[in-house]
Order: sequence, then C-alpha cells, then structure tokens
Amino acid sequence: MQYVAPVGIGLLYALLMSLVREPHRRRLNAIMVAGAGAAYLSGGGLGGWEFAFTALVTYVAFRGLDSWTFIGVGWLLHTAWDVVHHLKGNPIIPFAHTSSLGCAICDPVIALWCLRGGPSLIGMVRGRRRGREEARATMVL
Repeated sequence: MQYVAPVGIGLLYALLMSLVREPHRRRLNAIMVAGAGAAYLSGGGLGGWEFAFTALVTYVAFRGLDSWTFIGVGWLLHTAWDVVHHLKGNPIIPFAHTSSLGCAICDPVIALWCLRGGPSLIGMVRGRRRGREEARATMVL
C-alpha cells in the first residue's frame, strides 16, 4: 500500500487541479512546486544544501509561471530531493519514516501530468464521452 497510495495521491492532485481553469491552473502549480521545494527547510538534515535546493526550485517555479515544462522539471527535481532525503536525510514528515519515499513516488505522477501540459482530466473524460456518443449517433444513422 505504501507504493500504491502515493500514485493515487498524485492522480487525485491532478484531478483536483483540473477544477482550476487555465491560466490559473499553471500559475497555481508553479506556486505549489515552489512550496514543495521549501518543504525540507525546517529540518531536512542536509544543512546548507537545503537552501541551495530551495533557491534552484524557486527559479524553476518562477519559470513555471509561463511554462508547464518547467513545472514538470520542478517536480522531478523534488523527486530526486525526496530520494536523497529518504536515503541520507530526514523524512518530509518527521513522524512518518517513509514519507519521503512516498513523496518520491507521488511527485513523478504529478510531473508527467505537468509535462503533458497540465490538461484538465475532467475535460478529457468529458471529451471521450462526447466522442463515444457521437460515434454511436453516426452508427445509428
């Protein structure tokens, strides 16, 4: 379950973000990845590297205000940072030993969605439904 739940959380994140219309969705995701970049600042256990990483992700998030690709890269950077913390640093949630591992599994799901341009999953489902209905209508004719 510790490997499946993070994938579900990543999908739920993308689904909930689909409720936000563009361009606000992209901008909100840039803010979210900037916040994720600072998640370990208060006790990640890697000293000054925590500040260097936060500065890097802040720059990437700033570029993400206009680019889904940069947001996706930001989530992939955070994935790598999660792995480092799982192996050498402190977990993202102090009382949950494998929380950084879970985050490292969740973040690539979000990154893939972002690298696809952060499409509305709700719109994709509605579009498929409409397509099936149109196909049925043409078969009847």
